[in-house]
Amino acid sequence: MDLTPYLPIENEKPLDRIVDDGGLCAIFRTIACIGDSLSSGEFESTKADGTKGYHDYYEYSWGQYIARMTGAKVYNFSKGGMTAKEYLDSFADRRGLWAEEKASQAYIMALGVNDLHNKKQPLGQIGDIVDGDWRASAAAGTFAGWYGAIIQRYRAIQPKSRFFFVTMPRSGNPERDAMSAAHAELLYQLAEKFDFAYVIDLHKYAPVYDAEFKRLFYLGNHMNAAGYLLTARMVASYIDYIVRNKPEDFTQVGFIGTPHHNAFAKW
Repeated sequence: MDLTPYLPIENEKPLDRIVDDGGLCAIFRTIACIGDSLSSGEFESTKADGTKGYHDYYEYSWGQYIARMTGAKVYNFSKGGMTAKEYLDSFADRRGLWAEEKASQAYIMALGVNDLHNKKQPLGQIGDIVDGDWRASAAAGTFAGWYGAIIQRYRAIQPKSRFFFVTMPRSGNPERDAMSAAHAELLYQLAEKFDFAYVIDLHKYAPVYDAEFKRLFYLGNHMNAAGYLLTARMVASYIDYIVRNKPEDFTQVGFIGTPHHNAFAKW
């Protein structure tokens, strides 16, 4: 038997190997996707008079493509226009997303586009996150504080959960890409701060979302069905890469959400 698909590959980059079946992402049986329109399968319609419509079709979201690839239960904790502040202030409460019955083994967080590019909210810094106090983190009034508070609240619900922070792909616009790079740097700092947290760095490793990319995979300013499927394969393949390269971090995934563990293995 060839074990290569389950092992690290020398000099491999995270998206060198794209998996169609979710690969080792399938070790997670419950996954929550926290995000905005691009996590919600949002399609952009245009009427004859030029009026735009925006429609969250969750079955087309990359999270639900991952669900079909892996057989996992995947929650869409997302909607078009979402920011970390809105998520924390009202959206999650209104939708019951802090409920313990929706606790997940893995949380994939894809927030930042509306926060930083559209609403121009302050990015903040890692020091805005107050250990053990999500309310104090949120009180910083920055993206870093709100994002960190979301992590803290879900960690309290599912202490051994794994977190994956998604950076924003490059667009080819220097000003926009500079902000996306600063966002990526913050996410790496968050992954250092929190145990069992990892970065899915689409800013560094995904294709540039330029005019040619958008011709193929976009419908207006949002993705088309093929774009969401491509995103699902990138996200699942990146998680597969992380698991293959840090296997000791994932040996006890099956115990997440149970009272059991193996004291001689890394949690």
